[in-house]
Amino acid sequence: MRLKTIIIDDEPLAVSILEKYASEIKEIELMATFNNAVEAASFAQDHPLDLIFLDINMPVLDGLSFLKSLDIKPMVIMTTAHENHALESFELQAIDYLVKPIPFPRFLKSVQRIIQLKKPQDSLDQNNSETKSIFVKIDKKKLQKIELDKIVLIESLKDYIRIKTDLGKYIIHKTLSSFTEELPADKFIRIHRSFTVAIDRIDSVEGNSIEIQGERFIIGRSYINEVKSKILQDLIN
Repeated sequence: MRLKTIIIDDEPLAVSILEKYASEIKEIELMATFNNAVEAASFAQDHPLDLIFLDINMPVLDGLSFLKSLDIKPMVIMTTAHENHALESFELQAIDYLVKPIPFPRFLKSVQRIIQLKKPQDSLDQNNSETKSIFVKIDKKKLQKIELDKIVLIESLKDYIRIKTDLGKYIIHKTLSSFTEELPADKFIRIHRSFTVAIDRIDSVEGNSIEIQGERFIIGRSYINEVKSKILQDLIN
């Protein structure tokens, strides 16, 4: 699968960085780059596109107005220096919202989300059916089955983790990073070096914290943009 892609940004340095990032991902077919949205609009009318990396603050035609003008909308990842347009971007069906400077791992994760969305539906259904539950080793002999929809959050205890579920708590010998990688990314998100949470268990978001079952959890600085964009995306959908 190759994603027919364009980049729209009035900052040459930003375009150069995104070009370099795109060249590292084999699924991206970069068709063109544009320093203004007017020229890009003309190109988009004549060429079928899968993905647009779109800046917001541009002269003549800003990114949000450009997005509103499209009759056929490809998948869009917003790239901007400001956080205050996130909600409107997701209301316009943007898939992700990247705040500059954009680190490559964050860029890669965003593209991987696009790739997952472009996979055939039967493949997605198969993946979903395979991840309804997991088995964890809670002592030397016992494997415990845990339903994913019963998990509330996972807390790091250095080389161990505590899994809080509706049915009880389990402590297992595993790192939070490795366990989080085993969970479906559309259902769980890491909010801090010490916590991964179930997205549908988040009751509210306020500033740099979330609330789950009456308890507040701080969102780590390096996670806050991804957490807020994911939560907003789920709310819009």
